[in-house]
Amino acid sequence: MYDYLKALHVIFVVTWFAGLFYLPRLFIYFTEAAEKPEAEKKILQDQFMIMQKRLWYGITWPSCIVTLLFGLSMIHHWFPLSENRWLIIKLIFVLFLVLYHLSLGKILKRFQRGELPYTSTQLRVWNEVSTIFLVAIVFLVILKNVLSMFYGLIGLVGLIIVLMAAIMAYKKKRQS
Repeated sequence: MYDYLKALHVIFVVTWFAGLFYLPRLFIYFTEAAEKPEAEKKILQDQFMIMQKRLWYGITWPSCIVTLLFGLSMIHHWFPLSENRWLIIKLIFVLFLVLYHLSLGKILKRFQRGELPYTSTQLRVWNEVSTIFLVAIVFLVILKNVLSMFYGLIGLVGLIIVLMAAIMAYKKKRQS
């Protein structure tokens, strides 16, 4: 039974992260569409809003719930927290991931009200946050060692610096 639960957990983690990666991209496109002429803006934003809602309610939320249910079921049956200290740290990261997930829902609601709360550059930066959680959680699950996860996060910081430089270079290119 454990292998089936684990497989299902991983499948829904993947679909949850697909939503967490793609939804901020749709936010970026929605925000950038506001700079288009009115007719084009309306068509694009209407389409992006439909895509955002379908992704959020059809994939991201259900995947989040199922991921958490399968994960908690595995912890309950096979991973007592007293014997798996790495799992406590993982659960903290998962808690922050859920908070990130909820923040995307708040952004979506603001878009639905016609607000544009962030620039496309700010959303590009926010889009990378889920990558940090993914790397931290995967390192913990595979290595089951907080120190190894720390080294992985140091590497991730280097990646973030490269990504931020790429975002800024892209922004400069778009403006010129």
